[in-house]
Amino acid sequence: MARTASAAAAYIGARISAARKARSMTADQLAVASRIDSSNIRGYEAGRSLMNVHSLVRIAEALEVDAGELLQGVIAEMFVQER
Repeated sequence: MARTASAAAAYIGARISAARKARSMTADQLAVASRIDSSNIRGYEAGRSLMNVHSLVRIAEALEVDAGELLQGVIAEMFVQER
């Protein structure tokens, strides 16, 4: 079973991935545009890790979306880590 940091990490990662694909960008292109290592981008999109606010804003700017759009639908209970 794939390990996720939390339901929030998986949800936000999926939103980043969808926004990136809607713009016909590769993960490597998003990495360059956001100045975040491509392995981190892949980890975020897979839900294996949750980025900090600074990285979220950099990703949103690279995708030309509001950071809030990537967070839309996130609720506090999603941050409880699964064991």
